[in-house]
Amino acid sequence: MQLRPYRRRAYYYETDRMDIIHHSNYVRWLEETRVDALEQVGCPFAEIEKRGLYSPVLAVETNYKYPIKFGDEFEVRAKLTEFNGCKYAFEYEIVNITTGQAACIAKTKHCFTDTELRPVRMKKKHPDIYEKFLQMVGIDYEEQ
Repeated sequence: MQLRPYRRRAYYYETDRMDIIHHSNYVRWLEETRVDALEQVGCPFAEIEKRGLYSPVLAVETNYKYPIKFGDEFEVRAKLTEFNGCKYAFEYEIVNITTGQAACIAKTKHCFTDTELRPVRMKKKHPDIYEKFLQMVGIDYEEQ
């Protein structure tokens, strides 16, 4: 299974006074990409939350390389690199398609909890989601 990259243009409101995308928006793009990737493998967030699951962010690491500017088209390539049945991690590469430069390398860590924020072992409570996550570990985005 191949995942398609998450793509869009940078919006004006995302820029800062230096006319480049403000660094906080890259974290939003990581979240947009994670939601998109989960939808692609059949785990839409609406379904996950309907089951009484949350998936809080435990950590975010970003390394900025080159700026993205208003109007630039970018894509985010991500892959699930870790999954232990409760915690998981995604690694990302944000590429400025307009310039061809890597803009950001990032990693996010998450876990599954119930509505009381207690950890949930997915294999026992939600084996179908557990299987989809196992299948997704190591899948890369297709090259466009």
